[in-house]
Amino acid sequence: MQAKGTAMTTDPIRLSQLSHGGGCGCKLAPAVLRELLAGQPAAQAFPQLLVGTETADDAAVWQVSDDLAVIATTDFFMPMVDDPHAFGRIAATNAISDIYAMGGRPIMALAILGMPIDKLTAAMIREILEGGRAICAEAGIPVAGGHSIDSPEPIYGLAVIGLVHPARLRRNADAKPGDALILTKGLGVGIYSAAIKKSALDEDGIAEMIASTTLLNKVGADLADDPAVHAITDVTGFGILGHGLEVARGSNARVVIERARLPFLTRAEELAEAGFVTGASHRNWAAYGAEVTLPENLPDWQRHLLTDPQTSGGLLVAVAPEAAEATLAGIHAAGYPLAAIVGRVEDGTGITVI
Repeated sequence: MQAKGTAMTTDPIRLSQLSHGGGCGCKLAPAVLRELLAGQPAAQAFPQLLVGTETADDAAVWQVSDDLAVIATTDFFMPMVDDPHAFGRIAATNAISDIYAMGGRPIMALAILGMPIDKLTAAMIREILEGGRAICAEAGIPVAGGHSIDSPEPIYGLAVIGLVHPARLRRNADAKPGDALILTKGLGVGIYSAAIKKSALDEDGIAEMIASTTLLNKVGADLADDPAVHAITDVTGFGILGHGLEVARGSNARVVIERARLPFLTRAEELAEAGFVTGASHRNWAAYGAEVTLPENLPDWQRHLLTDPQTSGGLLVAVAPEAAEATLAGIHAAGYPLAAIVGRVEDGTGITVI
């Protein structure tokens, strides 16, 4: 019984406060991941494995026949927002993106669920699952099963299966010198999530971030129909520099990023300059900074914009230069208003920011 003269209060549960990281900022640092994967068996032992771990691509691809390959991926993370339905939607959008980034179309998903059942209500967990199911429905696929555990921090994501014709497969390792680079979404998701953790982002900012991170990258499957599009990857936890560097390494080329042409969420630059930066941004720079050439005297906050971990970020598309403007127009028409030509591919190695 409640004591006389006291008031019973129930503080709202904030998902973002139940986890030590959030979104794709939870990823292991690139250097740590490379160390853990060192010495793994060579994928070449399986000739039907068209894409494995060799170029840090977005998904695995297995060729079934001359006309069909299966794409398989998995992605899960801890909350970056407090609304459970939004968390489920963001996590599902992020996981399905890997299929689109390979030029494929998803056919089904399996849910991956780890929840602190002593801290979250059943209603909140159902909302997370419903958010994921809603995005899968938007992508035209079922959640056909899954697995769940009791875990100390909330975790949700999907394993996703897709299909692609082998000729339409788009890897991150096939960019060609001369290609233009198009980014389909604005950067700054990690910066926004850092502000959310400190209750420093207003409702408009939260809504902008959710709108971006729940926009499916369906355009990737359409881009793969165009032979002028040579390579595609999605920009997630390693930031535009990290994923651009994966393109450079895999393609044996240099990627050049033009800072002035990068699209950002509305308040990303303001918040970065004010110090809202994730730990993952620092880890990213420590992992690959030696391979990056930056302009002299670039302020740290501007560098953080380039290493900022994106959750459910846009596609980075390498396209023949003569087709770049038409490709960009098609991406805009498909519903990606912030898409922009942000750089190019050259002979050389590493990544350069100008």
